[in-house]
Amino acid sequence: MKAFKILIMILAISVALYEQVSEEKNIYIMVIAIVVFMYGMMQLSAKTPSKNKEKDEQDVD
Repeated sequence: MKAFKILIMILAISVALYEQVSEEKNIYIMVIAIVVFMYGMMQLSAKTPSKNKEKDEQDVD
């Protein structure tokens, strides 16, 4: 599933960059591609553990 999300994010950024260099820019496609990329980053970074987790657990004791 993680590989699928990364693939979708790469595709979204590729579309956004292609739209940026094209002669007729379509702002809606660029916005949708950026939103898809940001949503994918949010999903992937949600599983990353916090560096402060150990510090927070020590403060509770």
